[in-house]
Amino acid sequence: MTVDARGPGLPARIGRLWEFATNLSWTWNREARSVFRAIDPPLWRRSLNNPVALLREVGDARLRALAGDPAFLPRYDALCAAVDAAASRGSTWFQRRYPEFAATPIAYFCAEFALHESIPIYSGGLGVLAGDHLKAASELGVPLVGVGLMYAHGYFDQTLGPDGWQEDADDPLDPQLTPLERLRGADGAPWLTWIQGAGRRIHVGAWRVRVGRVPLYLLDTDLDENDPADRDLSHQLYAGGVDHRLRQEALLGVGGVRVLAALGVEPQAWHANEGHAAFMMVERVRGLIREGLPFPDAVARVRASTAFTTHTPVPAGHDVFSHSQMRDWTGEKFWEEIEARDELLGLGLHPDGEGRDRFNMTAAAIRLSRRVNGVSARHGHVSREIWRGLWDRRPAREVPIGHVTNGVHLETWMNEEIIGLLDACLPPDWRSRPHDEHDGAVWPGARKLPAEALWRVRQRLKLRLLDLMREEARRRWREHWPEAEHLVGAGTLMSPQPLTIGFARRFAAYKRADLVFRDRDRLLALLSDPGRPVQLVFAGKAHPRDEEGKRVLQRVYEHTRDPGFEGRIAFIENYGLHTAHCLVKGVDLWLNLPRVPLEACGTSGMKAALNGVPQLATTDGWWEEGFEGDNGWIIPRAPDGSSEEKVDRHDHEHLFRLLEDEVVPLYYDRPGEGSGDDAPAGWLERARRAIEVAAARFTAGRMVREYVRDYYVPALRGSADGDDPPTSTRSGE
Repeated sequence: MTVDARGPGLPARIGRLWEFATNLSWTWNREARSVFRAIDPPLWRRSLNNPVALLREVGDARLRALAGDPAFLPRYDALCAAVDAAASRGSTWFQRRYPEFAATPIAYFCAEFALHESIPIYSGGLGVLAGDHLKAASELGVPLVGVGLMYAHGYFDQTLGPDGWQEDADDPLDPQLTPLERLRGADGAPWLTWIQGAGRRIHVGAWRVRVGRVPLYLLDTDLDENDPADRDLSHQLYAGGVDHRLRQEALLGVGGVRVLAALGVEPQAWHANEGHAAFMMVERVRGLIREGLPFPDAVARVRASTAFTTHTPVPAGHDVFSHSQMRDWTGEKFWEEIEARDELLGLGLHPDGEGRDRFNMTAAAIRLSRRVNGVSARHGHVSREIWRGLWDRRPAREVPIGHVTNGVHLETWMNEEIIGLLDACLPPDWRSRPHDEHDGAVWPGARKLPAEALWRVRQRLKLRLLDLMREEARRRWREHWPEAEHLVGAGTLMSPQPLTIGFARRFAAYKRADLVFRDRDRLLALLSDPGRPVQLVFAGKAHPRDEEGKRVLQRVYEHTRDPGFEGRIAFIENYGLHTAHCLVKGVDLWLNLPRVPLEACGTSGMKAALNGVPQLATTDGWWEEGFEGDNGWIIPRAPDGSSEEKVDRHDHEHLFRLLEDEVVPLYYDRPGEGSGDDAPAGWLERARRAIEVAAARFTAGRMVREYVRDYYVPALRGSADGDDPPTSTRSGE
């Protein structure tokens, strides 16, 4: 195997800049970000904080000047020394805890990864979660190996028409402006292995991106060696119909197993993050059968070494393919090579017997995994209810599906200035020690954050958000906006003084972005109060095929153009990671309104909380276990058995009661106003508690440690604990 890794010509004195730029550990290393920013601050901003693009575009003259700059070189040398010290430092957390597995690979399969804006191979929460998982694994020294797909055309660019209807366009990825490295096989070929599809061989290439210590391999079929119909398999995330999705998931699962084998990577534990990756397990069972193992033994071996995480809280949300679709794609030869075709297909039989000729990816993943989990305590309960049919419909409390509540990567999502404030309140080594359950004494120190200093940081972060919104509005006005109302709807009239509420996520009907608009007059009174004004900032994309989600987005957008609201409602187009960082840090309050229990976890509120932004949300996902009374606000659950209309009416009423009676008054309660100290003491107390709770209990570091302890290490040890669901009978019975 060889690697394509051609960087720009850098002066030898600063030659390691390319090394730092092409390892995404810089995304959570504030010293590295500071060095890159110093190269050319305006270009750093224009590149959306992309050091690869920065180094390719900055120009030789500037690089030569930096190589002799007495102000820049000490910072560069300090970064080099810090990176080398970290590499030579003693053992990692994982090596200390589990030295016998320190070099044993653990494979992590996911359909999307959100690592940086320059690599748009993600659509939302699942990808952000997977990216944070890799980052935390790197910090802890977990020998993880990531596997995903290389979407050369990204997810999609979002623009809104004059009527607010979402229009979708490709978001092409330029590998030259990313840290991606193409891997080459024998004789320099751009492919490493192949899979069978539609009666022909499909060559599979791979790109590697380094995420600290963790390599991520992204599979690619856009190769000259492939049939034109197969080249677009890796073009776009979640594009096309059911057949296309089947082909992509087969590429991820079957191709991923074979690429790892071609690279000489031999995982001893496997983790499928969502049902999209279930073919990874099927391919391993098939391979063991071809080696001569009986079907039950092959299933048992795969099951013992596999963990599966489901993110879907509704029965209809799981991928299902017909047996004929699967046979048409793989070809009969795929199945003729083994005698257990019906048994393999039967692994995907739904426990309720719905469709004997249907292959349910989540059912198959559960049957082939010894350890299964949801992504919050609430979601674990919901998953046990959904899937108890796999265990003969025993009571849900007895179904062996656990939960690992999601977390977010602290140093990726927490603002640098807030980190600086915490440096003065927490132990000196707080950022380098693993904050596990034995380190509970650390985070109460966040309560000592000085109110005035925290308030000043919070105000600066709001100004940065408003600056971003104005710059984006200016760019879109120049490029394609035909009407002045677009500028108002983009937030150009917003100011830093009002309480600013943020709502950003995928636009799906159950997330209820439009719930606040049920009573226009009540909302108008809230937003336009001359003494205590409020602003709303929305962002997010609807899935290209989700017509209902697009209609919700359109309804929200219509209100941004309503002159009655005086420009106090804004929508930020084309929501991505860069905007997300500004938004979760720059608003004052985070809003999350999913209809219970349809939100599996919802990590955006965790990111906001790390920056001193309290959340107001329904009692769903992580908030049911994260709300402690003084770190935000919660909407109580509607009575059981209520219709959707009654639930919406109940939640709307409680939302506005909280806003009118508690949230807005607390934000504007400033006894010292006019004396030079206008920091709202009560509000900042909630902000400090938001930081404390999120950092102590809802980080990716805590999450990955739980996966290691309860899922990965038992799989590595071949532990037979657990209560396996029965393997399905033959699919045709």
